[in-house]
Amino acid sequence: MAQFQRLLVGLILAAVLLLVAEAAGDPDASGCRGLTRGRYSRIFAFGNSLTDTGNAAIYPPTAGGTFTELPYGQTYFGRPSGRASDGRIITDFLVLWRSCGSTTHAVDGLKVPQPTPYLAGRTAADFINGSNLAIGGATALEPAFLEARGVTSFVLVALSYETRWFENVLQLLVGSASHHAQLSITASSVFFVGEMGINDYFLSLFSNHTVDETASLVPHVVGAIRSALLATLAAGARTVVATGMPPLGCAPYMLALFPGDYDRVTGCDTRLNALAELHNGELKRTLDELRRAHPGRSLLYGDVYCTIRAAVTSPAKFGFGDAPLAACCRGGGGPYNFKFTTFCGAPGSTACADPSKSISWDGIHFTEAANRPQC
Repeated sequence: MAQFQRLLVGLILAAVLLLVAEAAGDPDASGCRGLTRGRYSRIFAFGNSLTDTGNAAIYPPTAGGTFTELPYGQTYFGRPSGRASDGRIITDFLVLWRSCGSTTHAVDGLKVPQPTPYLAGRTAADFINGSNLAIGGATALEPAFLEARGVTSFVLVALSYETRWFENVLQLLVGSASHHAQLSITASSVFFVGEMGINDYFLSLFSNHTVDETASLVPHVVGAIRSALLATLAAGARTVVATGMPPLGCAPYMLALFPGDYDRVTGCDTRLNALAELHNGELKRTLDELRRAHPGRSLLYGDVYCTIRAAVTSPAKFGFGDAPLAACCRGGGGPYNFKFTTFCGAPGSTACADPSKSISWDGIHFTEAANRPQC
């Protein structure tokens, strides 16, 4: 792991791949070589815009967003690709990536094809390689639950909706086949659950709730994640990865919109980071409970929090520039280069000359450089 010059999500990815390999019983996992050896056939991904590879670009309420225009996609695809980044995101590297380290320590990705965004598929053939069920703007909690607490969702899709989408896909794939056929699909798949809850907490704060009031949502958010994990386990999943909450107090949009108390070392908001830590503690306890209840299943935790905080604390060490809390593409200037009404790609916004020096692409989402593991 220490060989990577860019830690951030790249380290999460390497850790996830190693854990997945160990879960599969790969005899070479300790040497990080040939990690999955074709043990997995597909991936099913759940989450929000940090994981979405195309659903928000199809979903009518969000289809016309600025993320469907350049400069989104400029670094890798040369065009908007449905991803909220300048290039590839973690799900792209999870399925395809191979590190460039020494032969002894090379780490392979899952070696599975890119899963089809749920809204882009129609038939079983479309989902033979799995499905990305994540959609930008998704919340962990259902809109009615949030509304009852004075919180209005921008996108009326919750994690439970994505779970139902997964069940639809599974029904297409299995058809009238036996239960054994379903298990053969789910047992040979990796289930990836991205950082759900980010939008719930943001919307609560945006609705003028205090950090303490927002923290009261944590048990409910983690409960929704638990329900989604149980749904995958009930379907026969054997390898599930759930990533924790990133340090919310280090995100440019959070810093710009919700001024508070700042850490002297990182410049991050300590109150918002405490909220993220509370969430992560609850999620880890939930995963421990599920492991005890489901022996023989691998329920893995991806620690996003520590890796991002490390990159923000020492950006030069990991190849980033000297403004780790600033958005690359946005409008607003100041230490965070973020104004809520000036979206990346809209009039008044500009993109930095070299996105690879930035952690945050548009103040909310990561750059490809932050997602991509490098030697």
